[in-house]
Amino acid sequence: MTGKVQVQHAARFLHGSTMGHVVRMTLTSMFGLTFLFLVDVINLFWISWLGDERLTAALGFAWTVQFFTLSAGVGFMIATAALVARALGAGSRTRARRYGTGASLMTVLVLSAVALLVLLLRDEILALVGATGRTRSLASDYLFVVMLSLPLMAVGFAGSGILRGEGDAWRSMLITLVSGLLAMVLDPILILGLDMGLQGAAWAVLLSRLLGAAVALHAVVVVHRLIEWPRWRDVRLAFRPFWAIALPALLTQFSTPVGNSIVTSAVASFGDGSVAGWAVVSRVNILAFGGLFALSGAIGGIIGQNAAAGRWDRVRRAYLDALKFVLVYTLIVWALLAAFSDVLAGFFALGSEGREVFRAFTHVTAGAYIFAGAQFVALAAFNNLERPIWATIANWGRDGVLMYPSAHFGALLFMAPGVVYGQGFANAFAGVITGFVGWRLVNRLARGAGDAPERRRRGAAPAAPDETARTVVAKPS
Repeated sequence: MTGKVQVQHAARFLHGSTMGHVVRMTLTSMFGLTFLFLVDVINLFWISWLGDERLTAALGFAWTVQFFTLSAGVGFMIATAALVARALGAGSRTRARRYGTGASLMTVLVLSAVALLVLLLRDEILALVGATGRTRSLASDYLFVVMLSLPLMAVGFAGSGILRGEGDAWRSMLITLVSGLLAMVLDPILILGLDMGLQGAAWAVLLSRLLGAAVALHAVVVVHRLIEWPRWRDVRLAFRPFWAIALPALLTQFSTPVGNSIVTSAVASFGDGSVAGWAVVSRVNILAFGGLFALSGAIGGIIGQNAAAGRWDRVRRAYLDALKFVLVYTLIVWALLAAFSDVLAGFFALGSEGREVFRAFTHVTAGAYIFAGAQFVALAAFNNLERPIWATIANWGRDGVLMYPSAHFGALLFMAPGVVYGQGFANAFAGVITGFVGWRLVNRLARGAGDAPERRRRGAAPAAPDETARTVVAKPS
């Protein structure tokens, strides 16, 4: 009797509990994202010990500029993850490898060009967001070193995108985890021990990103073999589908730092003390709600793989599970922030003005993430269900249309804390609308497919036979 054994690498999100996948991918991505931004939080903590609010404010202004470059990296990561997930869901690991290679090369080249542009124009950019005098000079010197590390960060983002598309949550998290751990060790040594101050913080960022890039390359090249030596044909294959997702994703991601710049400028009119409070809000916000920021990218692979395989019932279930996660997560974090608000403000040595700004966030604006989280879920659906321009419209509606009037009207009513209240209102209003539109999209596509499990590769290239799906013929017994 002759038997056949099918040996293949199955797309891992097509089976098992969707809630289990949502929680696993989100929490591991959250830890990874948390350690990515933990570098800046640690910098802020040790700098605050130097007792000069100008240094803390300089980091706040520098963060506003860095936020643009980080957002660009996240946009490229989203596009890379979507391409790899679709190829794997369609059954072609070879195509996934070629997509990963081409997308990674384009990510590194573009972000290197961005780094050069920021290096040349950093003083003018800092002036636009309200930095002046000695504070602007300090922020400019800090950015010079940090921008040198942007190509290294690009390698990390590309690797993380590939690993998310493949479903390797652990190694995706490890990229930023080890970076953050290294920064935790280097910061007190460079900032205080070697008396390098703000420059020590900048060099800690550069060295931590170098380690993250090394971990990313090992994971995607050695472990998963989802990157090969770059060839022009890989770039040509990935170019159109990559930019079809990346351009709207970049526009989507850039809206957030624009909104952040609007808020920073509004707060800056109330002095360095308020800016210092806003700098702490920006860092604590990312750490506290890292699970929600990670959610959009984390569930992208789940939605992408199941959509490519025609499993619309699982796409719909994953969307609902993600909304449940948002509600529970936000309520817990909001309660903790409100309870420990004064402790955290003291931890960062905030003055009276900074404390008022920080308290506005912990007691009021943090609650708006119940609705903002729904927008993150909808953005994942848009980017992975071939509606990336919808994500762009949603984010710019919030940051480009709602944020300015909300922040400035809040400032008229409540001064610096009112700016933070206005930001919360914009997040909540946009989140309700976007979350509803995302749910309608998923339901409409599910009904159109009849909820059948057949493969529905709308716009995707057919799977090509490759070495990862082969037949092994057993010997007759």
